[in-house]
Amino acid sequence: MAQPRLSIVIPAYNEAKRIGDTLIKVHAYLMKQTGVSEIIVVDDGSTDRTVDAVQKHFPAVQVISYQPNRGKGHAVRTGMLAAKGDIRLFFDADSSTPIEELENVYPHIEQGADIVIGSRMVAGADVMVHQRWLRERVGRFFNVVLLALGLTRMRDTQCGFKAFTARATEICFPRQTLERFSFDVEILIIATRHKLKVIEIPVHWINSPDTRVRMLRDAVPTLRELLTIRANLRAGKYD
Repeated sequence: MAQPRLSIVIPAYNEAKRIGDTLIKVHAYLMKQTGVSEIIVVDDGSTDRTVDAVQKHFPAVQVISYQPNRGKGHAVRTGMLAAKGDIRLFFDADSSTPIEELENVYPHIEQGADIVIGSRMVAGADVMVHQRWLRERVGRFFNVVLLALGLTRMRDTQCGFKAFTARATEICFPRQTLERFSFDVEILIIATRHKLKVIEIPVHWINSPDTRVRMLRDAVPTLRELLTIRANLRAGKYD
């Protein structure tokens, strides 16, 4: 098989009900593109029939499956390091950001960007269905915490639509230590540490009501992870 130009990595945990629709959209998009592509679904210890839903209807999709559940960060790292594409996108299984947003990624990569991340916070973003009021306010507070800790000035670190060159992938993901929700911040910190060019672009976005994030449950572990990132950064663990 020829070297793929594009790899799409989809982390999935108990996504049997949604993964089919997402893969149909991704496949329809890729059919209109030139060049070789690959799709990798990383089953993060699902307890439903996620793997069956993929393998039965989408035999060309590569599935990586393991037990037990390790967290989205672990799934993304596993898929990104298994990918072979010149450009490697990790993309949420709920397709809150339409796959067609890739069209806005390519020009930045061609102009020298190492990483292009989708953002719901920059000018031009189109949030067609908003999160609940509390979730949006917590998201804004999260950005304030990131600034206060001196970690990143990116406006939206948590959007599940991030594209990396092969080189950026090989720099960032082997150094990743976190396996749950703060891994996005850690990856961007590593990228900055290695002077990679990161571009934040506006995207269309539709909130999924079935998000795996729970505000109260995840708040304290997330803060703990952010403090871990700062300690790792100061200790030179990302060098």
